[in-house]
Amino acid sequence: MPNRSDTRVITPGLLRDWALPVPTGGKEARGTVLVVGGSRFTPGAVLLAGVAALRAGAGVLQLAAAESTAAALSIQVPEALVVGLPETADGAVAGRPGELLDELVTQADVVALGPGLKDIDETGRLLRLVLDAAGPETSLVLDAYALGALSHAPDLLVGSGRPVVLTPNLTEARHLLDRKPGDDLDAEATELARRYDAVVSLYGHIATPDGRSWREESGDAGLGTSGSGDVRAGLLAGLLSRGAEPAQAACWAAFAHAVSGQRLVPRFGRIGFLARELLDEIPHTLATV
Repeated sequence: MPNRSDTRVITPGLLRDWALPVPTGGKEARGTVLVVGGSRFTPGAVLLAGVAALRAGAGVLQLAAAESTAAALSIQVPEALVVGLPETADGAVAGRPGELLDELVTQADVVALGPGLKDIDETGRLLRLVLDAAGPETSLVLDAYALGALSHAPDLLVGSGRPVVLTPNLTEARHLLDRKPGDDLDAEATELARRYDAVVSLYGHIATPDGRSWREESGDAGLGTSGSGDVRAGLLAGLLSRGAEPAQAACWAAFAHAVSGQRLVPRFGRIGFLARELLDEIPHTLATV
């Protein structure tokens, strides 16, 4: 396992030397992001992730969320195609939503699964549906309950060769590791990347299955706010959509997430800004690296 000294610190200089693709042409050249998530009670997670993907440069946005929330989401995010998915009696997205979701997954360049989902069993069914329908080149971002579902099937991605990024918080990392994470998050991210055969972004600690690792050091306490993780997952999906490879997208997303928070500090202080306020800072942060 790499020593902490082997982990590269993410700086503007590092990112400038690892420049993001700049697609030319129409919106199709910047890819299609599909966000699958939400519940009757948490539609905002899908909104935050979807808008973050657009702010990061995705060309086309599609949202698939609980049926009862679809109309409201379509009004709040007029830029997106919004599809309602069947719900359980408790308001969770049902795990057998039918051919329409299959078609959307098949056509997407990036699928972000997890923001706002509830019910681990239904999410597990959704995860398998997405993996079955997605092409081998489709990039996947797994967040929130999708990570819990993955922890119940730890070999699901191993050997698949899929471009996948996992975005756990510490609670989700505990489920994925089947133990409490230690203090060395560089090492924990590396273990997760190897165990699940995917790029991992754990609170700004990024690792790949082949042992490369990076660390973002400018994130502050203000990012620990409701919905912040949804913004990070969508930001990552948007960068993948415009052509970044998974480790590159994870490093850029960690930096842009942290620095967008820093940009809000003069107005709101170190804590007190909202996740939705990060969204408008993303394009400028990316443009001024």
